[in-house]
Amino acid sequence: MAHQSINPATGETLATFDTWDASSLQRALTSVNDANRSWALTPISERCGLMRRAAHQLREDKEKLATIITREMGKLIGEAEAEVEKCALGCEYYAERGAGFLQDEIIETDAGKSYVCYQPIGTVLAVMPWNFPFWQVFRFAAPALVAGNTAVLKHASNVPQCALAIEDIFKKAGFPENVFRTLMISASQAQSVIENPIIKAVTLTGSELAGRQVAAHAGANLKKSVLELGGSDPFVVLDDADLEHTVQNAVTSRFLNAGQSCIAAKRFIAVKSIADKFLQQFRIAVDALKPGDPMDRATTLAPLARLDLRDELHRQVTDSIAAGARVIIGCAPVAGWGAFYQATILADIKPGMRAYEEELFGPVALVIIAEDEADALRIANDTRFGLGGSVWTRDRQRGETFARQMQAGSVFVNGFVKSDPRLPFGGIKASGYGRELSRHGILEFVNIKTVWIR
Repeated sequence: MAHQSINPATGETLATFDTWDASSLQRALTSVNDANRSWALTPISERCGLMRRAAHQLREDKEKLATIITREMGKLIGEAEAEVEKCALGCEYYAERGAGFLQDEIIETDAGKSYVCYQPIGTVLAVMPWNFPFWQVFRFAAPALVAGNTAVLKHASNVPQCALAIEDIFKKAGFPENVFRTLMISASQAQSVIENPIIKAVTLTGSELAGRQVAAHAGANLKKSVLELGGSDPFVVLDDADLEHTVQNAVTSRFLNAGQSCIAAKRFIAVKSIADKFLQQFRIAVDALKPGDPMDRATTLAPLARLDLRDELHRQVTDSIAAGARVIIGCAPVAGWGAFYQATILADIKPGMRAYEEELFGPVALVIIAEDEADALRIANDTRFGLGGSVWTRDRQRGETFARQMQAGSVFVNGFVKSDPRLPFGGIKASGYGRELSRHGILEFVNIKTVWIR
């Protein structure tokens, strides 16, 4: 199956790339393996210097790279530019902090000297999605490369130009050849890559099903894995929330990237005493979103990345309506060109509905009314997912107490959930395991080695 770059706003085929055969794949893996030893022995100060140059290269090429992102997966051009800038910030973070994170840790024992050192484990395979086609890659690659690992990328098949552009960034920044490679392979070939002895670990951001498959293959081959598998994040509105501020953030949190974000707010849980006011203001704000050309800065609602994704989202919506969900606004594809879906709000969401049980990856907000604060917490935790969540209240202490009881990898009080290089990122339950970013992220793919000397 070829890798096709198709503009989701127009349906135009931009480019097609042949999928590699087994011999081409093996040659690429061998070349990365050959580069591994010398890269691991490269002083960390030099590795950090190259990562700083990667940040510079990202900013220098930002306009071109953002255009590739927008034309290939449909993200609004302003959001694409922000994504490239975030990648640069991530590279700078590890360039500045990497050496400190990996410094030997002296431990007092009965030895004459004992310490923990952090050493690279080898080549890491990343299986990455299309929704943040640069950031998802750089948030694994920056710490992995600074730690002295080499890396290979199996990107989503609909963003091949993004995948190749990322490889080119590292080349332009001066990284040694074959330290980072993009693999033009299909999803079915990923298993053979995981099984290959050259690969020492794997990280995946993707669906729950893909995560289970990758975890099984990695486990069968005794290789570490880190999984980020999406979520159904709650956005809890307590009775004392600042509604104007809350609604503004609700729209951003749900409809950024056309709702195609693992940490987008998906379930809006409002306590009964404030629910009507919240829903009224939320509807007005959502109704103002404007679909159109994502290269036009006046556009505020982007297309979905592919037509098949839009079709599946619409099935989830219509099945939920048939099960009793109430239409507030939207709930249909946009007529005409492109993979656009109307900005949608569904209410009266109940357990058993697809909208309640599944992740809806698109511009669909689900409103659930809670009896009180305790009921809101119950509903927030009533999901098999556990990636992120937020709570909105004028009482900071109340919000913090609520946040500590939410079952998620990240909880924000009076702010929408976002990833930050300074903070660990990841989930629990069906949202996966392991952490990316911060010191926790760089330590996922190193050998934490004890050295004891008499």
